[in-house]
Amino acid sequence: MKKIPLLNSHLSALVAGLGHTDEITLADAGLPIPAGVERIDLAVRPGLPGLEDTLAALLTELQLEAVVLAEEIKQASPELHQRLLDQVAGAAAAQGRDITVGYVAHEQFKRQNGHSRAVVRTGECTPYANLILRAGVPF
Repeated sequence: MKKIPLLNSHLSALVAGLGHTDEITLADAGLPIPAGVERIDLAVRPGLPGLEDTLAALLTELQLEAVVLAEEIKQASPELHQRLLDQVAGAAAAQGRDITVGYVAHEQFKRQNGHSRAVVRTGECTPYANLILRAGVPF
């Protein structure tokens, strides 16, 4: 059995298969998932699992280079937005490398989401609670 915190075999395999600049979308319960993109559905009920806990688990194995959020999260969900920025800053400090944070309009986010290797659907029900995570390299 694995010793590190990410126990979900689908998430662990996804991270293990990523190359530099590959993307994963971490989604709330309502984000549309384009046909042809792998769906890893973790949602059990509203709020379970939450986006922040799922991000924390992914960051135990994922070397992160950049994050993309919908511009609308700043106004619609400012508290969650700040907590996500804090999580990303903590990950940057832990990995010893900066993580670029960018924003796009939600409609563009939904289009970009179609280029992800997979969309991980959480039980999060906070407006615009979605991130695109771009893999970095640990060397």
